[in-house]
Amino acid sequence: MNKVLLYNPKSAVAKHRIPNSILNIAASIEGKYDWVVVDGNCETDPLQKIESYLKTGEFGYLGFTVMPGPQLREAIPLSKVIKQKFPYTTMIWGGYFPSSQPKAVLTSGFVDFIINGPGDHAFPQLIDALENHKPYEFIKNLIYKADGKITKTIKEDLIDQDSLPPLPYDKLGTFYPINKYLGKTYLGERTMAYHSSIGCPFTCSFCAVVPIYEARWKAKSAQTVYKDVKYIKDKWGADAIEFHDNNFFVSEKRTVEFARLIEPENMSWWGMARIDTMDKFSDASLAQIRKAGCKIIFFGAESGNDAILEQLDKGGTQTGAQIIRFAERLKKFDIIPEYSFVLGTPAPTPEKVQAQIDFEINFIKQIKAVNPRTEIVMYTYTPVPTEGSELYKQVLEQGFEYPQSLEDWMSPAWESFDLRKNPLTPWLKPEMIDKIRNFETVLNGVYPTVTDIRLNDLKRKSIKLLSSLRYKANLYKYPYEIKLLQKYWKYRQPEIQGF
Repeated sequence: MNKVLLYNPKSAVAKHRIPNSILNIAASIEGKYDWVVVDGNCETDPLQKIESYLKTGEFGYLGFTVMPGPQLREAIPLSKVIKQKFPYTTMIWGGYFPSSQPKAVLTSGFVDFIINGPGDHAFPQLIDALENHKPYEFIKNLIYKADGKITKTIKEDLIDQDSLPPLPYDKLGTFYPINKYLGKTYLGERTMAYHSSIGCPFTCSFCAVVPIYEARWKAKSAQTVYKDVKYIKDKWGADAIEFHDNNFFVSEKRTVEFARLIEPENMSWWGMARIDTMDKFSDASLAQIRKAGCKIIFFGAESGNDAILEQLDKGGTQTGAQIIRFAERLKKFDIIPEYSFVLGTPAPTPEKVQAQIDFEINFIKQIKAVNPRTEIVMYTYTPVPTEGSELYKQVLEQGFEYPQSLEDWMSPAWESFDLRKNPLTPWLKPEMIDKIRNFETVLNGVYPTVTDIRLNDLKRKSIKLLSSLRYKANLYKYPYEIKLLQKYWKYRQPEIQGF
């Protein structure tokens, strides 16, 4: 019986996080197939480590989890070399990128199968079929090539998360010390990463989660989440939690129940939410969440323009007025709102695109006026291939297209595109991008992020003093003096806390 090698490509510099997605797959085959984990974040030469396993001839399957950006940049050349040297190894990719770009992945010649969404059932069923030379056409959540054509099997209903086996943290510890995965962050000295749910019940047209989960969401119970977190806290000393759910706060009842359970553990934590969802939480619930250690919450504000919110399919009741009001509301609970904005959505003329950008800049300044502690994360609009999306139709009509070759995704421009920093979109002109980035530089000078634990008070005051005049006068061009100081101090821009 062939063994399984699971690989977590390097995702970020100096950030070691528990590879939850890989551990989910490991848990799904535990007790049936022998498996090993290679973590690119912990290896100086991951290819050498992978080859050391494959050379034994015992491993017939290699599973990669591939997110856009740095993981993709590492996954492509490694997969290509491995397939050339070990052609009989079955290469299986999972994650957002292959699910959204299956043609480029499967025509590369070195990826055999894609897990399209959760792999808790699909992965072991695929291995069973391949091991026993059985058909796999009826296994749900698969994408593969058959007779030269891309074939997608039907989607599986989301699994009851409490029914899944526990993640094999102890076995992971035989490959890499769990202490490696508990890093120092704004939240704590030993911060752990955890997934308590999958999917999201909303259909935002710019979100990569939507095509995979189709407005579905399933969560572990508060009791299960608490039990898992406490296990890691008690055994390895975790003192903070990053919840990497796409939307941790969907259920007020579950959130409050977890808050009450975790409160005696004295742990700080962070998660992602929607403004229109959490604005419905009672004051008592928000107070309990903060009392239980929640220090900062990430919200997709996206835009202060109600027409653009509608264009982005930001379903529900979120409005520009609510975004400002909610930022102010959180002040009394001492919870820092981390708001992300998507600038540069398509419009009929360049003038209208620029007017939208100017509107968002002024709107962000209004938020800072009512709650200066609000963290602002700025992205440029990145198209997502969502079937039936009116916004995506507009994008295609304006001449946008993705790379056809998988290797083309490795270019610096497309990697930046994946990270929503370089749009490569025809309606956004270079001067528009410059204005967004220059404003971001000045804004972050006036309001240095609290999540950069390297900045001391003197540095914060110095950079704030240097930037305030520009900010008040709306002078954002050529902020070289601020950039120089930020570069010298290795300033970290505000970003999603958990990534």
